[in-house]
Amino acid sequence: MPNIKSAQKRMELGRAARSRNREARSRIRTAIRRVREAPSQDEADEQRRVAVALIDRAAGRRMIHPNKAGRIKSQLDRLVRAHQ
Repeated sequence: MPNIKSAQKRMELGRAARSRNREARSRIRTAIRRVREAPSQDEADEQRRVAVALIDRAAGRRMIHPNKAGRIKSQLDRLVRAHQ
């Protein structure tokens, strides 16, 4: 435990950020799983739109690397096209 007040504050801020980032990553993983498990082409396309929005938001905030975001979106596009 830090003795300096500013270090204690930074530790609390880091804990809060870690919690937010964990929730965001979990939301992204859930959205991706919903695309994969969608029962129909239309449902998969709708879930892909939701997932892409979450991924873009996370990449914009640098929670995930922008290149990783692009790679995931490309994989989702291929999944949806092959879902017929």
